[in-house]
Amino acid sequence: MNSISADPHRRGLLTTAATLGIAPWLLSACAQTASAPPSTAAKPAAAFRRLGPLQVFPIGLGVQWHPGSAPQGVVDLYSSSTTRQGGIALIRRAADLGVTLFDTAEVYGPFMSEELLGESLQGSRRDRVVISTKFGFPVDQATGRRLGGVNSRPEYIRQAVEGQLRRLRTDRIDLLYQHRVDPQVPIEDVVGTIKDLIRQGKVLHYGMSEPGLQTVRRAHKEHPVAAIQNEYSMLYRGPEAEVLSLCEELGIGFVPWSPLGMGFLAGTVSANSRFEQPDFRASVPRFAPAVLPANMALANLVKTWSARKNVTPAQLSLAWLTAQKPWIVPIPGTTNVAHLEQNVAAASIAFSAAELKELNAAVAAIPIQGARLSPAVLSATGVEATPRR
Repeated sequence: MNSISADPHRRGLLTTAATLGIAPWLLSACAQTASAPPSTAAKPAAAFRRLGPLQVFPIGLGVQWHPGSAPQGVVDLYSSSTTRQGGIALIRRAADLGVTLFDTAEVYGPFMSEELLGESLQGSRRDRVVISTKFGFPVDQATGRRLGGVNSRPEYIRQAVEGQLRRLRTDRIDLLYQHRVDPQVPIEDVVGTIKDLIRQGKVLHYGMSEPGLQTVRRAHKEHPVAAIQNEYSMLYRGPEAEVLSLCEELGIGFVPWSPLGMGFLAGTVSANSRFEQPDFRASVPRFAPAVLPANMALANLVKTWSARKNVTPAQLSLAWLTAQKPWIVPIPGTTNVAHLEQNVAAASIAFSAAELKELNAAVAAIPIQGARLSPAVLSATGVEATPRR
């Protein structure tokens, strides 16, 4: 458990940070007369952006890892792999590069991703970062077995958070997401439970992932929503229809998951690529052999623009996202340190107004064939919670 819980001064800083709506490490840094750590001192204040009440570096890190077949093996959903120690080293490298937003969930592993994140960020790094995790896809807390469906009942939320705090080796979760809306539980009951956890200091802020928009409004009325996390990239621009305008209206930050289109926008997919389970893309219609050749028009556009800007396709794609709104913070995942370093460097890439207008028009002119997710996964997105009786 983090030493903050035993230090009244640091606990006071934590409480004040929650009240003011800023990251605890940022307040702590302001309170110190000594210079900031090198990883943060090298970043000007303008480099940080608002994510609801939080301030974070423009590029985060998604930690969505699962046990591999080899001992100590770690794999992601897209056939990339590392080891437990390799994953820990990568997370620490991200923090030392200035990344401040680290995103995970109890169901990733299950439990493995939270455990590795907790081990990686314990100690001096913890107070410099924002840890976000998620509940809602129920997991047996004793065995790690997935229980199926969704569960946002108050008793499960409390149980899940206790396990998350233990695995993350911390005394608070900076940003707690409802992973998917539970249609059987009024969102007012969910937010009421989170408000209790906030009063206890176990949670600082909360968010929602792929929620129904009316449920967001109901939740925000109970207690401000800090961030919405939805899929968003040049490959899937759905949030532009309604979600981004809702975020702007309510002052909610936006965190795109799969900002590189499951590797498509990073230049790692060709017209002849074929995917087999357990690669997640094997069940995604837009990666099917029948439509992939047509969809490559977007990948080719990204490559053309990346050459024009003298950056990698992944960097161009991340910079495009951050250029859309000043409160968008993508969370690309990777098991490769070189790719991590490239992703972080995307924070320094800018577009002129003319470039952005031209690129947006070019992206919009390319129709993408195939749904973004399988029917089963899509059925859990955009769900509205039952009304409170």
